[in-house]
Parts: sequence; C-alpha cells; structure tokens
Amino acid sequence: MYKTATLFSQTTQTALNPARVGAIDILRALTMVLMIFVNDLWSLTGIPAWLEHVPPGADGIGLADVVFPAFLFIVGMSLPFAIDNRRKKGDTDLQLVGHVLLRSVALLTMGVFLVNGESINETATGLPRLLWNVLCCTSFILVWSTYPKTMPNWLRTSLKTAGLLILLVLAVLYRGGDAEKTTRFEPHWWGILGLIGWSYLAAALVTVFARNRLFVLITAWCGFALLSMLSQAELLPNAIDFIPAAIRGGTLAGLSMGGVVIATLFQYYRKQGDNRRMASVFLGTAVWLTGLSVITRPYWGLSKLDATPAWLFLCSAFTILAFTAIYWLADVKGKSQWFQFIKPAGTDTLLCYLIPYFAYATTAFLGISLPDVLLIGGIGLLKSFLFALLCVWITKMLGKAGIRLKL
Repeated sequence: MYKTATLFSQTTQTALNPARVGAIDILRALTMVLMIFVNDLWSLTGIPAWLEHVPPGADGIGLADVVFPAFLFIVGMSLPFAIDNRRKKGDTDLQLVGHVLLRSVALLTMGVFLVNGESINETATGLPRLLWNVLCCTSFILVWSTYPKTMPNWLRTSLKTAGLLILLVLAVLYRGGDAEKTTRFEPHWWGILGLIGWSYLAAALVTVFARNRLFVLITAWCGFALLSMLSQAELLPNAIDFIPAAIRGGTLAGLSMGGVVIATLFQYYRKQGDNRRMASVFLGTAVWLTGLSVITRPYWGLSKLDATPAWLFLCSAFTILAFTAIYWLADVKGKSQWFQFIKPAGTDTLLCYLIPYFAYATTAFLGISLPDVLLIGGIGLLKSFLFALLCVWITKMLGKAGIRLKL
C-alpha cells in the first residue's frame, strides 16, 4: 500500500527522464514493419485468414487487426518523454499545446489527402491514383522534412512552399465518385494518419495538463474506456456530437492514453531500478485488460472496424506484453543490436510509412509485375516480409542522404 501511495505522490512531483528508451523505438519499428507487411497482403492469394483483417461485422481479430492499435498505444508511450523533454528545454504549457496542435493538423492533412486518393475519379481529376499518392507523399516530405541547418533559409522556405502549393493544386483539381456524380476534395474519413492525429491530440493534451500525475492519467484512460462502452451502447448524448468521432468514440484515444499510463509507470520503476516489480505490474495489467476484453466481448463483440471496447482492452494487453518482452531483451539483457537493421522504422517512422506509396507507383509506371509463384502462400508471405524490410532499408538510405521527416 505504501509503495502505491509513494508512486502516486512521486509521479505528481517528479518529471520524467527524457532519455530515449530503446525498447519503445524497437517496438515502434517492429510495429511499422508489421504494418507494411499486412498492408501488402492484398497482393497475395492462398494465405492463412488469421493474418488478414477480419471481415466487417465479424466477431474476432486477425494479425492485421492488432497492428494499428499497437501503433496508437506506442504513440501514447512516447508522449510523456517528449513533453517532459520539451519542458526541460523551457517550453511553456501554451507552447506545448501549440506544438501538439501543429502535429495533429499535419497528420490530419496527410490522412485526408491519402484518403481522397482511395476514391479518386482518375478521368475527372486528370491524374491516376498512383500518381496522386506520389505527389501527395512528395509534398509531405517537402513540407515536413528536417532540413540540414546549413541549408540557406530561402531554399528551405522555397521547398516547403512548393510542397504546400502542390497540395493546394491537388485539392482544387481533385474529383472523386463516378461519372454520374463526382465529388470534391473532402474528408470522407480521416485515414490511418488522420486517426492517429486525433488520438494523439486527445492523449497529448491530457498529458500536457496532467503533469505526470498518475491519478489524472488513469482517470483519463478510464474516461475514454467509458466513452468506448457508451458509444457502443449508443448512449452518448447528442450534446457532444461536436467532438470528432475518433475522440468521442473513446476507443482510439483510449489506446494512446493507455500508452501514456504505461510509460509513466515504466519511468517510475526504472528510476527505482525495480524491473521485476515493473514486469509483475505490467503482466498483471495485461491479465486484467484481457479479463475486461472477455467480459465486454459478449455485449459488443471483438472488432477493429467497430472499435469495440473488447478490441481496446485486448490490443492494449498485447502491446504491454510485447513492450515488456522487448524491454527485457533489448534494454535489460543488452540485445538491442539484434534489431539494428529495422531501427530506421522506429526513428523515422512516418517516412518509412510513406515508402510503399512510392514503391507501388514505381512498379506500376515501369510495368513491373512479379510472377504468380511469388504471390501465393508461403513464398508470397516471404515476398511481403522482404518488401517491408526493403522499405526500412530505403528509409535508412534516405536518412543518410539527409531526408528525414519530423512533425
């Protein structure tokens, strides 16, 4: 009991150590590799169903259904470290909020542009979908690259301005829908990056004002979990409809908020040098969350597409277990070099996420097609895995050339 009270009081008063945690970068890298891998499964046939997304309306999850929530959870895990680090550099709460808003807007912008590409009317727009994606991603890189400090200001400003102008022209030219009824550029839905943006916004604002107070962070997580259940039960009041659905629904923000809580607990136990107790707490939390998933599943099912509470709880448990295992292997046992090859996917994650858009467009424009034998069963899975690693390698090479993205 004393230990718990001490934890609550110390996290209220003590700022988090901003030092980078290797296990978080590795977990992020592994998650990104898996994300590219499962996103490439569309190109294959004859593969196990459990690797893919579960169909709409089904009660269950496949491997592809646990990757995105893991990434949202990791977004939350990074927040306490990043915010406290900026505070140590002198940022005020107002500056932190401004930084959070700018990052959120950037992610929402990227998400909306890529989503519009999914329903583009190529004839009416005058651009094929693959070229649309390439132009969008190129613009993202121009606008949000971390340019060398030695680069002249006029050149840096010109490149960023060019990226913004390209996006503006694309938005004006865009037409979606079919020949009978075309649509203009609009947020049909927010896309993966946009959903990350909304979740990040909610969790980051809570983290800024909570100031490492564990009780506040846990209360916020409970609030998002409650929103998730009320949303599924259709009991949310109309008065909060103005809140974006990605936040109002509770599930996605709850995943990121869970990461914030775990990161705060992690930092406390690391300062105490008590890895065994930390592992016990994390394992116990994972068991408890799994139990919540089992309890809530009969009411609303286990579904990524419906963002059910059971999905929130179970995927949070999976990510906690993965982080605990990686921390023991990489940081405690000193085996982080085992993951050296995929490191760029954890440190320049956004750029790595964009690489497949360029890869698919390049192969299509060059007329390159793989033989059927490489697109079936186990060989096909190996192809998709190697493709994910290739994207990581390209990210590494671009990083060496000075091309990095930072929001």
